[in-house]
Amino acid sequence: MPIAVTSVHHITLRVADLERSRRFYEGVLRRRHQKGAAMQRTSVNPWPWSLRFAFNQAELVEGHRRVLVCSGQTATDADGQPQHPGDMAAQLAMAVDNLEAVLAAGGMGLADVVRLQVYTTDVDRLLEHYQVLVGRLESAGVRPPSTLLGVARLAAPELLVELEATAMA
Repeated sequence: MPIAVTSVHHITLRVADLERSRRFYEGVLRRRHQKGAAMQRTSVNPWPWSLRFAFNQAELVEGHRRVLVCSGQTATDADGQPQHPGDMAAQLAMAVDNLEAVLAAGGMGLADVVRLQVYTTDVDRLLEHYQVLVGRLESAGVRPPSTLLGVARLAAPELLVELEATAMA
C-alpha cells in the first residue's frame, strides 16, 4: 500500500531527525560539562526581613547539573529510633546532622541546598532554638528559600522537628 510506504518513509526520516538532534544536544551538554559550568545562585529578596532568619525569599539557580531531593530528616539514629525526646535544640541539631549525612551521600553539602522545609510540632519552641539551624546554614554560606510549618504530629510522637531539602550542584 502506498500509504504504508509513505508512512514508513516519514517515520524513518523522523527517527533520523531525532537522532541528529540527540547527538547535537549531547554535544552541547558535553561541551558545557567540559567547560565546568558552575551553578550560579542569585538571591531574590524584595524585602530584607527574611535575611535575619537565614533564608532568601527566592533564589534563581542556573547552570546546575544534578538535583538531590531529600526526604524529611529527623532526630533518629542509624536504626531509625527517635532520639532526644522533649529536647528541641538537640533534635534540631541531630536533624541537621542527618540532613548533612544524606547530602554527603549524594555528593553534596549544606551549601548546595536551594530549598528547605521545616516542620515542627511546636513553632514557638522551635523559634527559641532556631539559631541552631541558622548557625549551620550561615557556616555553609547559604540562605535557602525556606518554609516553616507547624504540624499536629510527625512520624513518631517523640519527634519535634523535621527538615526536608532540595539540593543542586
